[in-house]
Amino acid sequence: MTQRLNYFDTSAEISSKYLEFSMALKKSAVVREVGQLVDIRASQINGCGFCLDMHVKQARIAGERELRLHHIAIWRESTLFSPRERAALAWTETVTTLPSDGVSDDAYRAAREHFSESELSDLTLLVVGINGWNRLNVAFRTVPGSADAAYGLDKAGLE
Repeated sequence: MTQRLNYFDTSAEISSKYLEFSMALKKSAVVREVGQLVDIRASQINGCGFCLDMHVKQARIAGERELRLHHIAIWRESTLFSPRERAALAWTETVTTLPSDGVSDDAYRAAREHFSESELSDLTLLVVGINGWNRLNVAFRTVPGSADAAYGLDKAGLE
């Protein structure tokens, strides 16, 4: 396997600004409410091992139940998520996969049933953000768990 560059070091100033964007999103109430689910689901869809590993650990540290973490991949069949969480997961999938004909009016209306305009805007920016991180870490094959000590994720007790 070819050794890949560390984009965070190589493009330090831009990467730091992108991290600031992601940190600013955490001020949003809707992001604090459903953000972990969104980050995990987008990372699953995009096959980003680094981000999936990170966000599962963050969710565990924050007290998320283990079974719910396992059920994120099958959220449609699971009874463990509220209607609002389900709407966030559906919106995440739509914005992450972007159908060839764009985001349908039905998908938009379904999301708007559960989120105000500002909440949906913040939620969409979160989806955009995690998709960017996923693409960076997949492109440069960032090793899952490689930043655990730096981000305090070793406290998750997952090995």
